[in-house]
Amino acid sequence: MRVALVHDWLNQMGGAEHVLAVFKELFPDAPVYTSIYDRNAMPPSMAHWEVHTSFMERLPGIRRYYRLYLLFYPIAFEHFDFSQYDLVISNKSSFCHGIVTPPHTVHICYCLTPTRFLWGADHYLAREHVGGLFRRPLKAVLSALRLWDQVAAQRPDHFVSISRAVQRRVAKFYRRDSTVIHPPVNTERFAAGAPASPGEYDLIVSRLIPYKRIDLAVRAYTRLKRPLVIIGDGRDRAALEAMAGPTVRFVGRVSDEELPRWVQGCRAFVFPGEEDFGIAPVEAQAAGRPVIAYAAGGALDTVVDGVTGLFFHEPTPEALAEAVERVDTVGFDPQVIQAHARRFDVARFKERFRQFVYEVMGAGQERKTDEGGDP
Repeated sequence: MRVALVHDWLNQMGGAEHVLAVFKELFPDAPVYTSIYDRNAMPPSMAHWEVHTSFMERLPGIRRYYRLYLLFYPIAFEHFDFSQYDLVISNKSSFCHGIVTPPHTVHICYCLTPTRFLWGADHYLAREHVGGLFRRPLKAVLSALRLWDQVAAQRPDHFVSISRAVQRRVAKFYRRDSTVIHPPVNTERFAAGAPASPGEYDLIVSRLIPYKRIDLAVRAYTRLKRPLVIIGDGRDRAALEAMAGPTVRFVGRVSDEELPRWVQGCRAFVFPGEEDFGIAPVEAQAAGRPVIAYAAGGALDTVVDGVTGLFFHEPTPEALAEAVERVDTVGFDPQVIQAHARRFDVARFKERFRQFVYEVMGAGQERKTDEGGDP
């Protein structure tokens, strides 16, 4: 079976790129098609991949200003030729589901999210502080892209969503049914060597940007005078440090080798924002640590309230603080938490996605035979 993988852009490492790497493990011979590829920004493990890029590689300043070229991405993905492939998998958060495949090629869209800046445009513009002269023309651009996005969403033969929250948005915005297959998490990396007893600090691992709602945690822990360690960096760091009390510590970025030790050593992991899935809370549970999470988005799929963590139901420092104080009153069992996390392991993802491919490819072959084509 000839397989190709499609990804929005390869210019930074994040959750989407980790998912793509697992797809490459599943289909090691599959080339990757993407709009732009910044080799210097990607890990050495990708250096041997066969990567096909679009004409956007030649646009001026594309490495730094790739977000300014929004209108070019639909054109870029529509111009790729997939006639030589039996199966194409698009790993989509923005535009790559808009590829055009021939009738004999099965297209599976693994939907990380319906394009956030299109379907939540007002929230996106407010979060990015876009105003004045730029707001009106940018809203017009986003409206045009939203129409394209709806049309493009009819092109995949099958949709797979990463969580029930994403599944609901796929149904609402794209009018498409989808199957939920949770993203792969390397649980063993955080489970190995995890101590049985919790540490004294609570932990956040996140980019420090507005929608992550780290401000809720900073305010809550400052009021409670409890220790909170924040790993990560981003444009909100200075503002968050300015509002933080002495018990809140900003560590910045840490190495891949250091991270599991920080997670294993915490009392609880804090997840204050709404995410489509959220890999970090699963990693914390793999270490046997409970998660304090806002009750929305992917956390509803990954955290069991009162068993593997606690939910807070209002996005306020007060609601989060109340959940923080309740952690010590609940008898969390680290082994139960770890067993729950293994449901999201890489091996489980591979098993489920491989089975899904077998089912849809088999159904395609049956339809072809029924129509009188070659079996």
